[in-house]
Amino acid sequence: MAKQKLQRFAELETFPNVFQQRVTFPHPDHFLKGKWHSDYFKNNSDIVLELGCGRGEYTVYLAEQFPNKNFFGIDIKGNRLWRGAKTALEKGFSNTCFMRIQIDHGIYYFAPNEVSEIWITFPDPQPQQTREHKRLTSPRFLNYYRKFLKPGGVIHLKTDSRFLFDYTREVVAQEKLVVHQDMTDIYSYPDLAPELLVRTTYENMFLKKGVPINYIRFSFS
Repeated sequence: MAKQKLQRFAELETFPNVFQQRVTFPHPDHFLKGKWHSDYFKNNSDIVLELGCGRGEYTVYLAEQFPNKNFFGIDIKGNRLWRGAKTALEKGFSNTCFMRIQIDHGIYYFAPNEVSEIWITFPDPQPQQTREHKRLTSPRFLNYYRKFLKPGGVIHLKTDSRFLFDYTREVVAQEKLVVHQDMTDIYSYPDLAPELLVRTTYENMFLKKGVPINYIRFSFS
């Protein structure tokens, strides 16, 4: 397993669709910050981020379903991210890339109003009170997203954790954010939107155990 990880890390260095964080202090802005449309994707289509993308299954699915949008899969774990990046290359997707960075470093990679949507799919709910600041829908992280999400840009949370779902609802209410959709046990609803139909490896594990999946979509304005 260790050898496989090393091989994947080495491959990531060669993938043209992967950007990796270099540890320097103070952290510099990425050279493509504010220029992803013009210098990388060569279009003005919406930019969508999947935060904590894991194997990149959701990122790849969305990129295939919505070829008129640009997608980033973001995760710090290169061994997992490798799978999504490799699949995107094999499929020849030009609207997809991956970042191996810490999520709270996104402010160094994206300029104000550069991002149109954020997806948070099955994150660690961080249930301990002392780890609230690590929850991806905490006020701390929402403040990061405000720095690059454009006005009216939406945030999607899809989770098996009822704890995180209810916590997010509370934060959204406290922050007086706009809720566009709120669903518990999404597969009990008919005619789900295409972006909600993909089932990742982790999601299938939860469903086999009878755990319902919850979803909320909201924005700052």
